Amino acid sequence: MALRHAVLAALLDGELSGYQLAKAFDVGVANFWYAQPQQLYAELTRLEQQGLVAGREVVQESRPTKRLFHVTDAGLAELEAFTAASAKPAFVRDDLMVKVQAADSVDTATLIDQLTERAEIARARIELFEALLRRLRGDRGEEDFLRHGHRIGPYLTCLRGVAFEQENRDWCLRTVAVLVERRHTRARN
Repeated sequence: MALRHAVLAALLDGELSGYQLAKAFDVGVANFWYAQPQQLYAELTRLEQQGLVAGREVVQESRPTKRLFHVTDAGLAELEAFTAASAKPAFVRDDLMVKVQAADSVDTATLIDQLTERAEIARARIELFEALLRRLRGDRGEEDFLRHGHRIGPYLTCLRGVAFEQENRDWCLRTVAVLVERRHTRARN
């Protein structure tokens, strides 16, 4: 997947400025695709040049003029072609996993701190995603929303984000417990 597809998918909910797109990535899209704001602005420029998005200027009275972007028919066709192509499996590249791999040969005190911090980050992200799910669902129950909701794609990806972060949190906490127990066992022996 390229950043272009993530941007096009994020713009399916309506017109967004570059700033709003960056916020959308922070909250919703970040659970499956990370991009820095400057990458997003550059990608919007490329997508507009290629006719996959269109931008319009909005004059604001007390603020600078902003540009709002929306997906064009060509952009929808690009997303359709992307969706039709087979998906490649994801690969994890996480420096914390490399550190845990080396746990038997290094002092684990700092590693325990990093795992605890990562568990806390996961907990906070779970709360964020759950709030987003509630907002997307409105006053509907989840099953009703999934059967009859207007846009379920963002909801489904957010569900995946919750599950991913829950698993991260649980793994970090279990790993901390194992490392702490091993340290105490070694200290007693």
